[in-house]
Amino acid sequence: MLTEERRMQLNDILRPAAPPREIDNVYTEDQRDRLYDVVRKYGPWRLIIAQHFASPEELIATMSGQFPEGFEPSLDLFLTPTFRGHLANHGTVLFPELHDCFYNERFLAEAKSYWGAEYAKPQMMLFNINGPCCNRDPGHLDSPSFRGIRYESAPTWLCSVMGKSGLFTDYLIKMAQVITWFSLDPTSGFTYWPDGPLKAPKRVQPPIYNRGVVVQNEMMVHRGEANGPVEQQVPKGLSFDTVFAGDPESPDHWVLRNGDEVIARHHTDELRFLVHWSAEVYSDYDELKKNMDHSDDLTIDKAIDMMVDDLAKRGIKLDIPSNPLHDPAFIGALHAAYDLGAPAIYPEEAPVSPFVFS
Repeated sequence: MLTEERRMQLNDILRPAAPPREIDNVYTEDQRDRLYDVVRKYGPWRLIIAQHFASPEELIATMSGQFPEGFEPSLDLFLTPTFRGHLANHGTVLFPELHDCFYNERFLAEAKSYWGAEYAKPQMMLFNINGPCCNRDPGHLDSPSFRGIRYESAPTWLCSVMGKSGLFTDYLIKMAQVITWFSLDPTSGFTYWPDGPLKAPKRVQPPIYNRGVVVQNEMMVHRGEANGPVEQQVPKGLSFDTVFAGDPESPDHWVLRNGDEVIARHHTDELRFLVHWSAEVYSDYDELKKNMDHSDDLTIDKAIDMMVDDLAKRGIKLDIPSNPLHDPAFIGALHAAYDLGAPAIYPEEAPVSPFVFS
């Protein structure tokens, strides 16, 4: 059980470098059309959850909150029809038609201004897309990156717990995102906790069409919001193998399908389309050089040892298993030691979608 003092310490870790900055008219109409065209041309796309997590413990470690003692959650419990694809990674655009979207002068200026930094380079760009969709995520951090341990080479859960612990500030790579939404839903916005999850939330008000935020999402608890008619938010037949693709019979429609079976069909106007652009930011040349020459990198073993040693000082003894990156009990114990639980307050207009227990 965390003391109130410890809870406030952990809360203060989860605060971004600056509050999110809202921006409008993020992409031109031509850029927007090309983004949709890439999603249509290069699909189908898999569920987010199917791409990133091998167990419920790995997923829960990226979220806030715990399930009741004795309850054993399954990944099925978290299934929502949200799909993802990468548009750029490792500083390289993956689709030439999006060159100007990724190597974006406006975004780089926003990233440097947000941090008050001298240098920035585009690192990654992805999209999330869905039709009507519930959102059971109580709030999460995007995967932080550290010198030597990054989302590309380490499990998502490990990066998340490292961020929550506050032990790795000296290794944290400064990041800034431009997160943009294309959604016509009049009730679906974006909830975030800029002063930590124990404090009051704020909200980007809907509708959020071609509107965005400049933000450090790795150190700020946040969540998307459910959208569309409630009765359509979890399509019948949704499974880990469900994919999202353009409808070959209509340029204005999209389908969710299991193999050849279509389980849902949506018009473009019904979609919630998120485009996530991310840059690494360096305060000065010395910081840039340290990141590039790898002269002060972490290893996964060192990071785990640092957390286990920290917990031992707090009276919590953990034995490191033979496969710590995928050991459910070890992952759950680390998560519990640094997790504050679900945020204290949610906007009345944007509650967490209920779990359906069978």
